[in-house]
Amino acid sequence: MLAEERFAKILSIVEKNGSATIADLMSELEASESTVRRDLNTLSAKGLLTKVHGGAIAKNSTIKTMDDNYNSRSNLNMEDKIIIAKYAASLIKSDDFVYIDAGTTTSLIIDFLEEPGTVFVTNAVEHARRLSQKGYTVYILGGEFKASTEAIVGEEAIETLDKYNFTKGFWGTNGICVSRGITTPEFKEAMVKKAALKNCEERFIVADQSKFSEISSVKFADFDEVEIITTNLQQQSLKKYKNIMEVS
Repeated sequence: MLAEERFAKILSIVEKNGSATIADLMSELEASESTVRRDLNTLSAKGLLTKVHGGAIAKNSTIKTMDDNYNSRSNLNMEDKIIIAKYAASLIKSDDFVYIDAGTTTSLIIDFLEEPGTVFVTNAVEHARRLSQKGYTVYILGGEFKASTEAIVGEEAIETLDKYNFTKGFWGTNGICVSRGITTPEFKEAMVKKAALKNCEERFIVADQSKFSEISSVKFADFDEVEIITTNLQQQSLKKYKNIMEVS
């Protein structure tokens, strides 16, 4: 394949999916790693894409630096969120010690809990209230209250998490990108997510289709260190990843 043909195909893949890893491009182009890296350097120098560690993102991709208000997000993509939350709840058993992150989709998980005896830890005040009302033992992290996401964040929350070892955990996210990982806009909240995830045996991201190929400013997990629960995955290039579960 001629260089110009490779360039066109790389740009088509990256623009369609928002991002692409070097491994993906090697497979699609049937080219060596050195060739793909050289092509990405050339396209990046021409301003046609943005080269990042492990791959590239589309030039028109914007990095989100601020969270949307919790209430403004709560009713978005509700049908998908309910399907995702119901499946996530089915994974929780009575002998689990579970971390539930703040967020609109994680909140819906609580509606579908059926197993008695599960113990929960959360950084969301509203989650803690609802879990307690359903009769569960629940611990809430201490620290700074972040109004836009209704989450507890900061150093005190991270220190508290250090004493826990969870069997399962469920996190929301603002962005999912193969090359840039699982991201959120705000540093303090990202550090709490990262600390909880580090101490968890089974790690689940609950996210509707709108979060894929989105990138926020702070990464809290690599793409391949979590299981992702979603619905109606539209990007065909993502269907090969075994850590993405499409539920219905």
